[in-house]
Amino acid sequence: MTDPIADMLTRIRNAIAANHPRVDIPGSKLKMEVARILKEEGYINNYVTKGDAPKYMIRINLRYHTKGNSSITHLARVSRPGRRVYVGSEGIPKVLGGYGVNIVSTSRGLMSGKQARKEHVGGEILAQIY
Repeated sequence: MTDPIADMLTRIRNAIAANHPRVDIPGSKLKMEVARILKEEGYINNYVTKGDAPKYMIRINLRYHTKGNSSITHLARVSRPGRRVYVGSEGIPKVLGGYGVNIVSTSRGLMSGKQARKEHVGGEILAQIY
């Protein structure tokens, strides 16, 4: 697999389209950090690890509103292996005027776009969520 982050996002999108309550994803440290940011920003309910290293799964419990609509309406990969997208701290775009979230890979680890702007660090924009 050439792009494990795109695979993770696609699995989440497919689970939301099928109204599944949870989705299992092959684990890695990077995917755990993406799941942590999704939980901190309120897009998923929770995530836990299943199994032992080196082959473990991340189980993500998806969040739905009372009418059955998902908290995530758009989940897209921005920087791809064929076209990397790097920005400085001032160049981090706001998603939907501040309602959405960018996931940014910085020298200080993965963080949301809001946090990266606050800490004045730039990096690679991995994904957009709203």
